[in-house]
Amino acid sequence: MSLFALALVALLVGVLIGAVGIGGVLLIPALELLGGLTIQTAMATSLFTFIFTGLVGSWLFQARGSIDWALTAPLCVGAFLFGIVGAWANARLDGAALALILGLLIVGAGAYTLASGSAARSAVFSTRPRLRLLLLLGIGALTGFGSGLTGVGGPALMVPMMVLAGFAPLAAIGSSQVIQILAALSGSVGHAMHGTIDFPLAAGLTVLEVLGVWAGVHLAHAVDAQLLRRAVGILCVGVGIGLVLRTL
Repeated sequence: MSLFALALVALLVGVLIGAVGIGGVLLIPALELLGGLTIQTAMATSLFTFIFTGLVGSWLFQARGSIDWALTAPLCVGAFLFGIVGAWANARLDGAALALILGLLIVGAGAYTLASGSAARSAVFSTRPRLRLLLLLGIGALTGFGSGLTGVGGPALMVPMMVLAGFAPLAAIGSSQVIQILAALSGSVGHAMHGTIDFPLAAGLTVLEVLGVWAGVHLAHAVDAQLLRRAVGILCVGVGIGLVLRTL
């Protein structure tokens, strides 16, 4: 029964990644509670699967012309360089500290999803290309480090930072699909060095998540996007608060 429930969660996670860019945060607590994994193994295994959801998501967004490569390239450089650093830090923190960080991160992702609006803003440093490049490298580095540390995919970390910096939400989500590949790949290298990835379990989860991403991209064009985002936000806040209380 627990494996069936875990399979449903993996499918749902894929749908949410494809539909709103945020949803991968839910896989880690499911792996811990339903799969019986330690928090480190749950984070490492989850992050490894996001290499492949990122590949599928990037292909689908690129097919719709929704990836701005001038933004994406420096983000990817920062993420790739610092993903392995985050994985190194993960191996040196105790499980309770990691669970607390993850719970707070999930709550934050949910709160962002509920609070984000559609009002257009000007991106910071839009007329200063060198400072803008440094900003994108920094956002990428924080995303990569956070992914390696917590096992959370790129979108949940990067999209809020990009939107707060004034970049268009669609461009941020499109770039996050690509950065997810690099951040997850770099972090997974670090986790593999410590032997914390459950590869057989990751293989099955990946198949379900990829199917979910494909369905999620189509779902995003068939239902009200704001309604879907609110539902995801409420779900993330509830799961995050539960994880924090459980840890404390």
